[in-house]
Amino acid sequence: MGYGAQLSVTDLRRSSRHPVDYPVIAEHRVAGDMKLHVCNISAHGFMVDNAPELARGDRLIVRLPVVGRIEAYCIWTTDDRAGFQFERIIRVDVFMAMIRELQPNPKLRRRG
Repeated sequence: MGYGAQLSVTDLRRSSRHPVDYPVIAEHRVAGDMKLHVCNISAHGFMVDNAPELARGDRLIVRLPVVGRIEAYCIWTTDDRAGFQFERIIRVDVFMAMIRELQPNPKLRRRG
């Protein structure tokens, strides 16, 4: 039996992704704490653009504004980027409050 998440990925990429510039310290089960940079986020997941030694199925726990601690699973990697799916969908009201904190410039926020 293998370790890591047994993911059945549905096409959630149509979700609105918001560009952000958010450094985060993620907790990895094997590698321990790792510094990552979240460059876009949606209610379903996020992308990092500096993914050191991450593989599909890796589980991370990150702390996000308003949301708090949330688990995410790596669903793809390419070069130095990786995409993660949250273990649960973030409610719209909580997500929008988080975006207001992550994107203080209203011009960057999508209307919704």
